[in-house]
Amino acid sequence: MIFVGVDWAEAYHEVCVLDQAGAVLGRRRVPDGVAGVGQLHGLVADHASEPSEVIVGIELDRGLLVAALTAAGYQVVAVNPLAASRYRERHGTSGAKSDPGDARVLADLVRTDRHNHRPVAGDSELAEAIRVLARAHQSAIWSRQRQLNSLRSALRACYPAALDAFGTDLACGDALAVLALASTPERGRQLSRAKITAALRRGGRHRNLEQRAAQIQAALRSPQLAAPQAISRAYGTVTQASVGLLASLNQQIATLEEALGEGLNRHPDAKTIRSLPGLGMVLGARVLGEFGDDQTRFPIAKSRKNYAGSAPIT
Repeated sequence: MIFVGVDWAEAYHEVCVLDQAGAVLGRRRVPDGVAGVGQLHGLVADHASEPSEVIVGIELDRGLLVAALTAAGYQVVAVNPLAASRYRERHGTSGAKSDPGDARVLADLVRTDRHNHRPVAGDSELAEAIRVLARAHQSAIWSRQRQLNSLRSALRACYPAALDAFGTDLACGDALAVLALASTPERGRQLSRAKITAALRRGGRHRNLEQRAAQIQAALRSPQLAAPQAISRAYGTVTQASVGLLASLNQQIATLEEALGEGLNRHPDAKTIRSLPGLGMVLGARVLGEFGDDQTRFPIAKSRKNYAGSAPIT
């Protein structure tokens, strides 16, 4: 058996090969991409006759490099970066860090402690695709929330009447449609009920249009403290930009949700996942993406609970 540590980076990867006694058999810096993977295979082939004799340690559990190593038949162990950092402290107390040194640490880790780490899961391509979509969807929601917080802050500073009109749900169609027309208090006070009604219709509302338009008009025309005109215009520009970003984020989130639903419905485990109480389409897709569909990854239910972080720790 030989043990390979790969310290990956954006442009190149440091590779270190150890034998069973821990002696260094070879080191190399390889570029990212096809050429680099070929050089890595060449270095490994100098010391191993079969791919099954190769165990690789790397601080990744997915990606093109990991897929290439797995496809070659190597046993790939995904090492948590925090675990690798703690293991590095066993080799020295200076705190010094280098890429070649990290590759050596990863190789030595899988040589001595690989039984404490989990090999890369053999998930299906569909499960991997669902994971990519689920994480992108979650990131888009976080981005929308950050933009909402920014918009709320701007309105609180200069346009509190808008917060009275729409409350905390500034990402809804009603708020975005009206604020696109009335980004400043002056424009808000000038909006007629007919224009508000038309904006609500464009925003997707189909019921209680007149009643909701009257409520919004009353809120926008209520007495409020006023900022100087130049400052009000500046905040109006900020509001328009935020509204445009939120409208785009809403559209992209809806697109991702549609793709998530299509992917989950194609998966053979979809019926089981959707049968669990509280798991709808989006949350069910996240669960499938993060746990994967490799049936050998979690030998018992407690292993899955540990991975989820829901097991009690005294």
